[in-house]
This record gives sequence, structure tokens and C-alpha cells, in this order.
Amino acid sequence: MPSVRMYSTAMCPFCSAAERLLKSKGVSEIEKIRVDLDASRLQEMIAITRRRTVPQIFIGDRHVGGFDDLAALEHAGQLDELLSGTA
Repeated sequence: MPSVRMYSTAMCPFCSAAERLLKSKGVSEIEKIRVDLDASRLQEMIAITRRRTVPQIFIGDRHVGGFDDLAALEHAGQLDELLSGTA
């Protein structure tokens, strides 16, 4: 399974929803990068994704986007493939 990295904040319901969805798919470890604790990490996230909202989720090297993007992948039946590393 590829690594999962998520830029997030402490009080973000979409971050929590993304984490629940990923865990329901068997992801046991998510590297959480708290942008509310370190402004340089927020700037890093914006530079990489060109987005200012959290969560910003990466599966392996692929930027998935936010929770809505993650849910859309699940709805389209593509999330399992991405998490298995075959996408």
C-alpha cells in the first residue's frame, strides 16, 4: 500500500471525514501534517497543491485533493485501485 500523507488542522470536519474513509479502506497509517501548528507547512502545502484548504491528501506521490475529491474517487470505484498501488 502506498504511503498516505494529509495536510490538516485540528478542528477540521473534512479532515476527520477523510481519515475515517481512508481507515475504512484499510489505511492504517496516515502521515498528518498540521498546518495550523506551523505556518511554513501551510506555505509548503500551498506551493505544492496551489490550494489553501485542508485536507490536502496525497496517496504515494499523487495529489488526490481534498475530501470531496477523495469521496469522488471512492464513488467512481477508483480509490481501492489507487490505495493498492495499481493505479
